[in-house]
Amino acid sequence: MIRELLAKNWWVFVLRGILAILFGVGAFAMPGITLAALIMLYAAYAVVDGIVAAVAAFTQRKPGEPFPWSVFLIGLVSLAAGIGAFAYPGLTALALLYLIAGWYVVRGVSEILVALRLRKEIEGEGWLIAGGVLSVLFGLFLFAGLHCVEPAAEFQNPSGRAQPMNPTLDLGVDVHAVPLKGQH
Repeated sequence: MIRELLAKNWWVFVLRGILAILFGVGAFAMPGITLAALIMLYAAYAVVDGIVAAVAAFTQRKPGEPFPWSVFLIGLVSLAAGIGAFAYPGLTALALLYLIAGWYVVRGVSEILVALRLRKEIEGEGWLIAGGVLSVLFGLFLFAGLHCVEPAAEFQNPSGRAQPMNPTLDLGVDVHAVPLKGQH
């Protein structure tokens, strides 16, 4: 059953792979713009989401129902996160790096487990395992670079602009701020 489903929808996996490659090439070609755009999109989304949730707590309540404090508090937390992302883009970039590193590790472990579970139903599970191992290794590589970040240098941002983090290799991993084009 799973084999037929995967075979029938093979094009979804190819399209997903192509889009991931294009996103990766774009991110490598323009890392500062990519990171700044991700931070600003997240911040804008969090602010709008927070406002909508807080307003919904007041406007969507039916008469006689208790006040939905959880919805209201979620709205306030989301609003604060969005404002914080706008105010501290360097800190947001570091948090994004933690999130991406964790995502790679969890995704890789999941791919390995899926491949092991379905090895009797699919062919080429070794490729799924190899992809999972590479995802885990990349996530661990990102986590390993995080200990090199100097918070005082990364989070002091007098210009208010995003300062993208750029991991580089020389004998170890050194993560430093790279100004956007036009910023000196």
